[in-house]
Amino acid sequence: MGAVGPGRRLVRMAELRATSADGESVTALDDGSGPPLLLVHGGAGSAASWDAVVPWLADGFRVVRVTRRIYAPGAVVPPGHSMAVEAADLAAVARRLAPPVLLAGHSSGAVAALEAAVRAPALWAGLLLYEPPVPTRSPVGAEAAGRARAALAAGDPDRAVRIQLRDIVREPAERVERLLADPVRRSRLTAGLPAQIADIDAVDALGVGVDRFRRLDLPTTLVEGDRSPAHLRGRLADLAGALPDAAVVTLAGQGHSAHLTAPQALADAIRDAARRAFRVR
Repeated sequence: MGAVGPGRRLVRMAELRATSADGESVTALDDGSGPPLLLVHGGAGSAASWDAVVPWLADGFRVVRVTRRIYAPGAVVPPGHSMAVEAADLAAVARRLAPPVLLAGHSSGAVAALEAAVRAPALWAGLLLYEPPVPTRSPVGAEAAGRARAALAAGDPDRAVRIQLRDIVREPAERVERLLADPVRRSRLTAGLPAQIADIDAVDALGVGVDRFRRLDLPTTLVEGDRSPAHLRGRLADLAGALPDAAVVTLAGQGHSAHLTAPQALADAIRDAARRAFRVR
């Protein structure tokens, strides 16, 4: 495939497959050519979450979008899912891409990216982390995740989704009700809830604090929206203070979904992070 310019329809080059440490297959979408970028979607997302961002990058980079295993179509979420498993999946894909690779993640996908960097720093040229909900001072799910899990086990997915959106994601109550008023979106949210709860549990299992990141000496760009929830911006500030080589980029007028609402702005941040990581102009 040739260069993909903004405004042109994105044509997917290929599906890439890698075998993770436990023998499971990991899939990704592979576009463009140039220095490698590996993009990791957030909770309840998919590789397609990055569709609007990729055309702004694939003219100068090889852009690979992984499908996180617990969010793959038809996936059964195993008990005890962990960020160690996700880190191994990302490492397996990176080894197919002639490391070092710039690793970019959104939300819980950014936590997976951070864990992959901690466990195998030599694979990565640098990081871009868009609002990772790292448990810097307090758990992300805590008792609310337990309540959501109990509601789901009791056969009340609507209550479980409300707990997840209102008490964990911390969306305003009126927005939660607007989201759930759409039957298609409601169905999608409830269907993806087991994976989201497992995701939150895996994040919280890392433990509270930032000390384990203080030796991660990779050029890291931390992205936030100026309209994002305060707890996400606070967690990001804590992380910025711990990482030895971190820069914070604030997207004006954006919240936690700039990959959908401002894909060019997010792509620009990724491009700048790649230039910094690969030391190219």
